[in-house]
Amino acid sequence: MPQYNDMIELSVEDMDLIETALRGSIATLSQAALDEPENSRTDREDTLRRIHELLGKLHDQKVFFRPQKGVYLGG
Repeated sequence: MPQYNDMIELSVEDMDLIETALRGSIATLSQAALDEPENSRTDREDTLRRIHELLGKLHDQKVFFRPQKGVYLGG
C-alpha cells in the first residue's frame, strides 16, 4: 500500500488558489442547495461542511506576522 507524502511543499500562491477554489465551490453548492427541495440537501450539506472544515484547517496552519517589539495594532 502506498504511503502519504508528509513533506508537501505548497507556495503561498498555491494556498491562495486552493482557498479561492474552495470558496467558489462553497458558493456554487450553496446556490444549488437553495434551488433544491429541502429533503434532498443532506449530501450537499455534508460536502459544504467538509469544505468549511478544510478551510479552517488551512487557516489554522497559517503563520501571521506579529512584531517582536512595539505595540501590535491588529485590524
